[in-house]
Amino acid sequence: MFNLEQIKRFAAEVGFDLCGVAKCHVFEEDRLFLEEWIGEGYASSLDYLKRNIDRRADASLLVEGAKSVIVCAASYKNKISDGYPADHQTKIASYACTTDYHTTIKQMLFELCERLKEINPDFSARCFVDSAPIFEKRYAVEAGLGWIGRQSLLVTPEFGSFVLLGEIVMTAECDQYDTPYEGVGCGECRRCVEACPNNAIKERHIDTSRCISCATIECKEEDKDCDLHGWIFGCDECQTVCPYNRKAPYFRNPKFAPLFNPIERMPDREEFMTTPMVRKFR
Repeated sequence: MFNLEQIKRFAAEVGFDLCGVAKCHVFEEDRLFLEEWIGEGYASSLDYLKRNIDRRADASLLVEGAKSVIVCAASYKNKISDGYPADHQTKIASYACTTDYHTTIKQMLFELCERLKEINPDFSARCFVDSAPIFEKRYAVEAGLGWIGRQSLLVTPEFGSFVLLGEIVMTAECDQYDTPYEGVGCGECRRCVEACPNNAIKERHIDTSRCISCATIECKEEDKDCDLHGWIFGCDECQTVCPYNRKAPYFRNPKFAPLFNPIERMPDREEFMTTPMVRKFR
């Protein structure tokens, strides 16, 4: 059994901005919602979301005997996150201007896991960063990190939605668990809905056939069927207008510093295609 505060202290020491721990749950309502969302055609070309739905709902199917899920978040907000000038023609999502977060966060999770094993080696665990079917945003809510906003992203009170998530699913228990987030959340605000140039936001879920981020990252060229509005990799439109994001601080961990600023200098095609984040999705 681990001490909750000790886990959080270790997470901060390896570079995470937020950390919470939740008990393993079977998220039946989320599973049913996902199946309905897929049935309505909103998943469009994202076929991987149609697989392993039971595993997404039950983390014990990912790690046998799983008892706890550690959810960690790292803030990545930078100057690009504040938005592009109105006349800027070529735009890149701000997270894509940094090194590949999959590698960075996975390394941080491994380090956190090793620290925990130094205290108690008698448990099994797996670390995930977009690498397994798991309802990570729901677990982040259960772990008290924030709420799922209208734009379907996790929104945290301090860092807004400019956070990247990673999880450790483990067989060990904690002496206590975080309280699921409860609060005002988005309230009556609909700025993200109004800001989406393709009307892709449908009240806390996304029509991916209209989503620019999906079109520029996930879709094959022949499957793209929406106006990209100048975006060539990802999209920050719904995030830039969020009140929580506008007051959020810039990144703290230097591992998330931008490698380039496309507002000041746009890399040529060869340079851009070899940046860590783009190379990940090629």
